[in-house]
Amino acid sequence: LGLKVTSVISCLFPASWHFSLSPVVLPRFLLPSFRQLLLLGLLAGVMGLLYLLLVTGKGQYSWLREDRHLHTRLGRVPDMEATDTNNPNLNYGLVVDCGSSGSRVFVYTWPRHNGNPHELLDIKQMRDKNRKPVVMKIKPGISEYASTPDKASDYISPLLSFAAQHIPKNKHQETPLYILCTAGMRVLPESQQEALLEDLRTDIPVNFNFLFSDSHVEVISGKQEGVYAWIGINFVLGRFNHVEDEHEAVVEVQVPGSDQQETLVRKRTAGVLDMGGVSTQIGYEVPKSVSFASPQQEEIAKNLLAEFNLGCDAHRTEHVYRVYVSTFLGFGGNAARQRYEENLISTTQIRNKLLGQHQGESADSPILDPCLPADLQDEVGPQEQRVHLRGTGDFDRCRLLLQPFLNHTNDTNTSLNGVYQPPIDFTNSQFYGFSEFYYCTEDVLRMGGDYNSSKYSNAAKSYCATQWKTLKERFDRGLYASHADQHRLKYQCFKSAWMYEVLHSGFAFPAAYENLRTALLVYDKEVQWTLGAILYRTRFLPLRDIPQESLKGSHSHWHHSFSFMNNHYLFLACFLVVVLSILLYLLRLRRIHKRSTLLHSASGSVQWLEEGLGSPDLTVTL
Repeated sequence: LGLKVTSVISCLFPASWHFSLSPVVLPRFLLPSFRQLLLLGLLAGVMGLLYLLLVTGKGQYSWLREDRHLHTRLGRVPDMEATDTNNPNLNYGLVVDCGSSGSRVFVYTWPRHNGNPHELLDIKQMRDKNRKPVVMKIKPGISEYASTPDKASDYISPLLSFAAQHIPKNKHQETPLYILCTAGMRVLPESQQEALLEDLRTDIPVNFNFLFSDSHVEVISGKQEGVYAWIGINFVLGRFNHVEDEHEAVVEVQVPGSDQQETLVRKRTAGVLDMGGVSTQIGYEVPKSVSFASPQQEEIAKNLLAEFNLGCDAHRTEHVYRVYVSTFLGFGGNAARQRYEENLISTTQIRNKLLGQHQGESADSPILDPCLPADLQDEVGPQEQRVHLRGTGDFDRCRLLLQPFLNHTNDTNTSLNGVYQPPIDFTNSQFYGFSEFYYCTEDVLRMGGDYNSSKYSNAAKSYCATQWKTLKERFDRGLYASHADQHRLKYQCFKSAWMYEVLHSGFAFPAAYENLRTALLVYDKEVQWTLGAILYRTRFLPLRDIPQESLKGSHSHWHHSFSFMNNHYLFLACFLVVVLSILLYLLRLRRIHKRSTLLHSASGSVQWLEEGLGSPDLTVTL
């Protein structure tokens, strides 16, 4: 009697592996005891547990560390590597900044979005083969073509041709192009603005294959420009990365637009102070809802507060921000000095006329100016109204004389020119000061960086009181910043006092405020408002890389290592299924072996197998 056992495990082995087994020739190691099976099962369980802890668990935290490191690297280490244009996963974008004196094109690049709706695109400035930023500037400003608007597209073409040479040709069609015009265009009549923009909308799609529509070219407001600058700086600082970090300061935010006044805790963003030659600007997040002294003030506040969502999912609130931005024309360093001199000339003329004097009409009888360095001789005003000045270098006196030029009022929550300003939580805030805030502290005083009002005012007092002859000698010996010139030396005393008053009297920063940092660059990067512009305008692009089911509300507790961990859990599940199948297979073999042994004993003849005698068919179900 022969015994034939056919075993097929289709889910584990291909058809070519099917085989027949004889219980006699079956190797001993394939017939384990129950204890051995139990031991194998425990061993498989321990291996799976170790895998879970050491691979997925550790991987989760290492993934978060890598993510945190990515944003740290993005902000704190200059990205000097040349852009790999052969990488098919890189995307490109263009922003043309049409300013008053000229226009510049900035080329940005970013990799495919990682599919996590919590994160923004990782946008960087493109670098050429020599690792230099891909930027080109032309002069004059586009507003110079107001009388010949049909030449606007010809004016822009060199910038777009330059960018087209750096971007792979197969990427042109999917590369968004934005042409954004600022101050120079804002002063033109609306009809001239529209004529220039219409020429761009018509001709650019004919000559270039970029992703470009009518809405991609416009004249942006000062408020938009300020918001874009705020976005760019905070993006480079990594403040939009909401991975928990115990070393990062946080703030409690009441999400704008939420009927339930939803509150969340996230990274504290940085405010921005910027003082140019003509204007001064302030921008910062308003984390909590504010009250208004009057309906008029509320109406004014609506024009100064911007509420926007940087995230790709409009239903999520972690990237919703309420930002206050205000620009003050005439409050820049040079414009303030001009207003001061005009006032000095008019008051001198009135006084001389009333008193019959000739004060300031010659170098022998100069007007004493505490805002100029000691003994500096200067002349101001047109030829027919020329006034001679001599500096006395009195910093405190200069500050007092400048306070009326702030146009400050006693109204609640107002700053320069009586403009509304929401309260600032000075105990939990941070600001960066650019342009004149940096030049005033660094070029001559050599104390740029962390701002200390006491040290700054003492240094400014000392500088103002120093004889002009001594200051020039120091300048000739190269003791000041390399880009500082005699114009800077001449008006450093005035600008030091003006900056101090704007900050502490105009914007009401406490003298003891310690969280202001003056800077020329952010982590060694020159941050343009164009970075914030493209980040905001491409915010919906990640939708194509995010699985739609993740946007249906099921991702409210999304982990940053979601896909990473799911892959490992899937692998672990398959591993356990395979081990379990093997154990069940071995257990079946053991039962078959026992059955065969019983049949063999009952027959009393071991010769069936040896002599090939017929045996009853034995059906075994596996």
